[in-house]
Amino acid sequence: MGLYDRNGILETKKRPRVFPEQRPWQELQWVRRRLDTTLVFNYPIQCNEYGDGGHMSNEIDLAQIKRAAHNAVPLTFKTYTLPHETEIYLDMVLESFLTELGQEKLKEPLSYCLRELAVNAKKANTKRVYFLEKGLDLNNDKEYEIGMKSFKQDTFDNIQYYLQKQKELGMYIKVIFQTKGPALSIMVRNNVEISRKEQMRVFDRLARSRAFSSLEEAFATVLDSSEGAGLGIVILVLMMKKIGLSEDCFGIDSEEGETVATLTIPFSEIHLEQLDTLTQSIVKEIDTLPQFPDNIVNLQRLIADPNSEITDIAREISVDPSMTADLLKLVNSAQFMLPKRVDNIVEAVKLVGTKGVRNLLYSYGTQKVMGEKYSEMRSLWQHSYRCAFYAYYIAKSFKKKKELLDDVYVGGILHDLGQIVIASLHPDLLDRITKICKDKGIPSRMLENFTVGLNHAEVGALIAKKWNFPDQLVTAIRFHHEPLQAPAGSRDIVYCVYLANTICDIERERVGFEQVHTPVLRDFGIDTEGQLNKIQEKLSKLFDDQRQKFQ
Repeated sequence: MGLYDRNGILETKKRPRVFPEQRPWQELQWVRRRLDTTLVFNYPIQCNEYGDGGHMSNEIDLAQIKRAAHNAVPLTFKTYTLPHETEIYLDMVLESFLTELGQEKLKEPLSYCLRELAVNAKKANTKRVYFLEKGLDLNNDKEYEIGMKSFKQDTFDNIQYYLQKQKELGMYIKVIFQTKGPALSIMVRNNVEISRKEQMRVFDRLARSRAFSSLEEAFATVLDSSEGAGLGIVILVLMMKKIGLSEDCFGIDSEEGETVATLTIPFSEIHLEQLDTLTQSIVKEIDTLPQFPDNIVNLQRLIADPNSEITDIAREISVDPSMTADLLKLVNSAQFMLPKRVDNIVEAVKLVGTKGVRNLLYSYGTQKVMGEKYSEMRSLWQHSYRCAFYAYYIAKSFKKKKELLDDVYVGGILHDLGQIVIASLHPDLLDRITKICKDKGIPSRMLENFTVGLNHAEVGALIAKKWNFPDQLVTAIRFHHEPLQAPAGSRDIVYCVYLANTICDIERERVGFEQVHTPVLRDFGIDTEGQLNKIQEKLSKLFDDQRQKFQ
């Protein structure tokens, strides 16, 4: 059982850390224990799904993945319902497979492609069950049109019923990884044949993808049409193009009662595209950002000077009424829990300390520069202050390192810095990416990387470097969506900012518990979704209480 600390935040028993060099294997093993299906591995390596919520047996080890990757042994997974946990597990197997082949850079595009094909196979099976239940002929044009009008809503409202029917009818999905010479083959099979009409729709989407030169263009065009459902295949083809491959690497056909969708990735033809026009425009925009105002630069010099007095720093701050107000607001916030209000700037500087003032300058200076240049700041800061508050209390409750608190707080405030630049150049792009990723249950950074060329975390880190932010802060911004890639010395601050931001995203229904990085949960001793929900509820209440108190 977890306990509540004096701040009201759930504390849990700490688990050993899993560092990036151990991933993906140890994380894979952890997620497998959370799966609600039973998996059995044989040779050639095959995984079958049994029962409803069984247990794991005969755990696959890294040696088996090595053998499959280096000896052209098919690595096969069979499932009847493809629960979300199994999608995550397959994603980790793919990562392990690519790591063995030295192709880690292909993980994100191939992860999207694999998920798209597997989910499409699952939908095809569900469609067969639905048409059988309704007594409709899938191959009759008129009856197909009637069935498809209600298919999506009816199955969404009662998906567990239809998945159970698929299982009873033996409708499966097989995912097969296999090296074939200098290429990797990813095959998805389901045991209902694709109809001629369905195949023509896929070919139509492939043809439409040729008209787009970028993912950004596809989002703008397809999402504004009634054929939004066809976007998945379009994205798949454009992602393949991004890594140097043509649509010929993708195929779909019928074979002995099965639909077979295949991706063939010849490694010799892989080349990641160089900076495209959109990426170049972002880099150029960063270059045009002005440096911090002179008064902030002067203050930074004073703080860095060991001979400076507190009164010198306070005097420089008092020249700027806005900065003075911000500092007093910070000192009188719940962060310091003072018995009485402080209105004296010298006393405020003493309480915050030089490091606290230094961090205040980073957030204050950023708001001054970005606020004057961009109008999109308000909604960003509302999220950022909540994230900073959550990160501060997570660090205080779990890490118990006083020296971490200031860095974590300012990291939370500035973590989404890069979104402002992207949104200013392409106002609707991030909203479109967020919508697609939410619908498909994939991380937004995946499509950001392949649409923009840089994700907003990388853009934010570039800005932070331009303004000479300390390495800890640059790292917190850069890795707030990819905490497992953070350098060892920065994991505490990155993990706190990541978890705080993720809890905010859960509140905004952008991600689910299954998408939270398992090693981070383990680092905070969080085992279950219920534990994370309790932490979120406590943080949200603390934040709302503080907001009411200091409004």
